[in-house]
Amino acid sequence: QVQLVESGGGLVQPGGSLRLSCAGSGFTLDHYAIGWFRQVPGKEREFVAAIAWNGGSTLYADSVKGRFTISRDRAKSTVFLQMDNLKVEDTATYYCAAARSSYGSSSIGAYQYWGQGTQVTVSS
Repeated sequence: QVQLVESGGGLVQPGGSLRLSCAGSGFTLDHYAIGWFRQVPGKEREFVAAIAWNGGSTLYADSVKGRFTISRDRAKSTVFLQMDNLKVEDTATYYCAAARSSYGSSSIGAYQYWGQGTQVTVSS
């Protein structure tokens, strides 16, 4: 069974940092493009960042450019989302998703597999 598992969420003050991780359970992420999305209650899930299967290209939402960095460790079959200079408006449940394609996409429909999410709360 293909499953994605996110970890690393938590409570952080504005200006702080967190690193989220996404790993595959029962399969390897190596041949998938990976995306990160986030959602707050009552709003649509929105794109955050994506990375190509080989890490060769990345894509970011304008709201996180310059603050978030997506990367992957192929040896560990794990994808990371480093989040710096966090803002209150970054508070959300963060989901990773895997796409059977070479390059990441900002479109939710491009992804076939989703994790259960990890909560990120930015508050003083």
